[in-house]
Amino acid sequence: MGEFANKNIWVFIETDEGKAKSVGLELLNPGRMLAKKAGEELVAVVFGTENTAAVAQIQEYGVDRIISVEGAEYEKYSFDAYTYAMTALVNKYAPSAILIGATNNGRDFGPRLSCRLRTGLTADCTGLDYDAESGNVAWTRPAFGGNLMACIMCPDTRPQIGTVRPGVFKKAPVPDKHADVISEKISVPADKIRVRLVESIREAAEGMVNLEDAEIIVSGGRGMGASENFKLIEELADALGGAVGASRAAVDAGWIGHAHQVGQTGKTVGPKLYIACGISGAIQHLAGMSGSECIVAINQDPEAPIFTMADYGIIGNVFEVLPALTEEIKTLKRG
Repeated sequence: MGEFANKNIWVFIETDEGKAKSVGLELLNPGRMLAKKAGEELVAVVFGTENTAAVAQIQEYGVDRIISVEGAEYEKYSFDAYTYAMTALVNKYAPSAILIGATNNGRDFGPRLSCRLRTGLTADCTGLDYDAESGNVAWTRPAFGGNLMACIMCPDTRPQIGTVRPGVFKKAPVPDKHADVISEKISVPADKIRVRLVESIREAAEGMVNLEDAEIIVSGGRGMGASENFKLIEELADALGGAVGASRAAVDAGWIGHAHQVGQTGKTVGPKLYIACGISGAIQHLAGMSGSECIVAINQDPEAPIFTMADYGIIGNVFEVLPALTEEIKTLKRG
């Protein structure tokens, strides 16, 4: 490994209408851990037209510095503008590593940035650590269809870059710490912006709750048998004030849309309560919900792998258990 002058762990804070998205705030938690182990500083980087609200949010999470870049060209995500600006920042400050949320935008931005900087990128990570012996970030991601976890390092170039799944880490506010804010003015030449966002259509998809932010998720799998049976899942989710999730088997069968999928090829979630209904517990699904605080499994197969992960297990027919559970929840809510 070569000797590098690069220092500090950066976390890119993606925004939506001027507010920080959850994934960036989540990444400040492992970012702080990496910075502490490396003996470096934690720096948040945010782009936008007006960053006051996002900066105020970031201040609650114990960062050492905040780099704020404001300009009309940063109103909406633009891979041209964002890559140009981040490249300029990296060339000026020389960070050791950059953490980016593996959102749709982050998965576009990260690879483009790494190519521009001629460095490596580990995509779709589910774990982070610092290897003190080599001085590298140890990026962990699923490999071979989720059947094993690969630990990847980038020893020869800097900065090290990785995209990390939303929901993998918990937000961890740090009280009474105030970060210095550095305002950078980076104007992107008009000829560098080749693509312009004309219209954004929000996923008000089926009126669903954002799975990554949901505190309660009720998920259905192959054991639900048919699309119409997902009404039982929806009724329990409504009674609990939660969101509807699904396994890949249910999505592939066409019973529910992909936006609801939890797992390696879907969303990674970490709610307070996760209820798995008719889900056997393939490793790919477990990878997407193992961070849940409390897991309840309902399955008529006592040997289903999901029970090894569950805090509470109900061996029974989902078509009998779900209506009874929903009615009990409603009764308790009525007081």
